Amino acid sequence: MKCPYCGFLESKVVDSRPADEGASIRRRRECLSCHKRFTTYETMESLPLMVVKKDGSRQSFDRSKVLSGVIRACEKRPVTYQAMEGLVTEIEQALQNQMDREVSSAQIGELVMERLKKLDEVAYVRFASVYRQFKDINTFMAELSKLLEDQ
Repeated sequence: MKCPYCGFLESKVVDSRPADEGASIRRRRECLSCHKRFTTYETMESLPLMVVKKDGSRQSFDRSKVLSGVIRACEKRPVTYQAMEGLVTEIEQALQNQMDREVSSAQIGELVMERLKKLDEVAYVRFASVYRQFKDINTFMAELSKLLEDQ
C-alpha cells in the first residue's frame, strides 16, 4: 500500500478490524520508510446487477424500487418496516448469489410474491393484482382460489 505521506510502497499492518457491520475491513498501517501511520479500508467488489425490463431495456437494480412496491402492498397491514426491509434484503441477496449479472423484472416480481405470500396474504394479493395486471374479476378470483388451495 502506497504511503500517503512519502509515497513509499511498503507498509505493515498494525491493526485490523471489521467495519461497516462486517462489510469492510479497517486496517491501520505503518509506513516502513517514514514510520507514519494511516488507515485503509478493504471492501469486497460487488458487480452491478442489471434488470431486464419487459420492453427489453436494461437498468441497474434499485432496491428502493422493490422496497417501495412492498411498502405499498403492505400499507395498513400489520407488517413491520423491519420485516419489509428483511424481505427486500433477502431478495437482493438471492439475486446477488446467482451467477447471472442480469435478471428479468419478472423474476424479481415472482421472488417478491413468493416471500409476500409467507409474510402477509393480503399484501401478497395486493402486489399480485398490480404485478400480474389482473384484467377482470375472474383472474383475480383465480388467484384467490390458488391461495385458498395452498392453505
